[in-house]
Amino acid sequence: MHRLSTSFILGYHGCSLEAAELVLAGEPFVASDNDYDWLGPGIYFWQANPRRALAFAAEKKARQKADWTAAVVGAVVELGLCLDLATEAGIEHTRRAYRSLDSTYGRAGLPLPKNAGGNDLLMRRLDRAVIQTVHEIRKSAGEPAIDTVSGIFLEGSPIYEGAGFYEKTHIQICVCNPDVIKGVFRVRDSDVVQ
Repeated sequence: MHRLSTSFILGYHGCSLEAAELVLAGEPFVASDNDYDWLGPGIYFWQANPRRALAFAAEKKARQKADWTAAVVGAVVELGLCLDLATEAGIEHTRRAYRSLDSTYGRAGLPLPKNAGGNDLLMRRLDRAVIQTVHEIRKSAGEPAIDTVSGIFLEGSPIYEGAGFYEKTHIQICVCNPDVIKGVFRVRDSDVVQ
């Protein structure tokens, strides 16, 4: 857990055009709370990646066979107290939470949730349970609540043969505390059109 990152990031939220317009008009973001949300419940943003946010919205629309227009809305997010899964401290907090979760499930004689969804592991039920355990451990200890969770997600195919870089790699930010969203903005067409 830390407050060591730059104070603010620009995050991009892929959604329907209707949802984007509501947020731009002052309505709050709607938090995601799926059992496979890998960073736990919250409002998800693609850090510095409006094109990927728009592509995600289009992919979601296609999966749902929905009749809405894909859009992206930008936000200024103060990371605050951040569980950063790209730092040693964040990894250690998460590792300890996994051990606690594993022990709890073991004592109850239950199997741990599993991540699934092919090479990208898009259905992150285990990861979500572990992140939820981090939150619960902090709450039980009387420690301040986490404002954001940040993680690097390697997704897609290698960008060339033998590459360690993947076409959909991104940094995902999950906002747990909506008060750290300091403002929203309309994304310029030039930032999302290739």
